[in-house]
Amino acid sequence: MAADTKLIRAGQMYRTYYREAITAKDYRQAVPVVVTTLEQLQQRGAHAAVWRRLGRTEEQTLTAALDNPDGEVLYRSQYARADAEDERLRTAEREARRPVCTPCAGKFTDERWEEITMHQTAVRAGDKSLCGPCHADDVARKEAVAEAARLQAAAPPEPQEAPEPDRGRRWFRRRT
Repeated sequence: MAADTKLIRAGQMYRTYYREAITAKDYRQAVPVVVTTLEQLQQRGAHAAVWRRLGRTEEQTLTAALDNPDGEVLYRSQYARADAEDERLRTAEREARRPVCTPCAGKFTDERWEEITMHQTAVRAGDKSLCGPCHADDVARKEAVAEAARLQAAAPPEPQEAPEPDRGRRWFRRRT
């Protein structure tokens, strides 16, 4: 009889993304079959551990026999644990891909990383091997150099003094 009722009483595995992490079973379509003897009911009563659910080995109380400890509650806890582990792995993988600044060896911030990878802002991002602070310093240095060059070009040229001719050493001298 146990083999005949297995399809009815056994739970199905949940169909989920986390197949290895979830061992809970879906009992929504299952019919629990519990049995006992009349002798045990008369000796210990219906509230005692006299019920045996098909597919389990020990005798239980009626509520424990009808309960599915490896059902929905276990599924929710295992799913939450698997989801948290998946999120932790994705975060670790993302951090491993995060670029590192060449001069200071610091990791890029999310804003700077997005700035150098997004197509619209990547053109204006400047040197893509620099983190945010190093990029700001680089921009400030380039602006200071450009400003100095602009001021140099705008300043009037300094007058140069003509060298005094050396009177005693001319090739062509005036003869007196």
